[in-house]
Amino acid sequence: MTAETATLTTVLDTCDMLEIDGLHAFDFTLDAEKLLITAMDGRAEKRWAFNLAQVQAARFDDTLKSWTLTGDSGEHRLICMSAFTGNNNDEDQGDVDA
Repeated sequence: MTAETATLTTVLDTCDMLEIDGLHAFDFTLDAEKLLITAMDGRAEKRWAFNLAQVQAARFDDTLKSWTLTGDSGEHRLICMSAFTGNNNDEDQGDVDA
């Protein structure tokens, strides 16, 4: 991925998990106005908020494979990830006679 092929807004639509400043965050939302991220640092809850203009201004660093996002509290390093999910449904089970 390069800055020419994707924007942070489009990448956030398809990712399941973020890493922001070294902390993993499963709790994040992006709407028409802002990006909100919540992560735990030990027992402390950390929160970040970025307006849409800040999200759109983010730049992808191809060397570090991460986004540089500047908010009101300074510059942050953001990595977008896809998570694996599992379920207990055995699709190979087929019809089982009781």
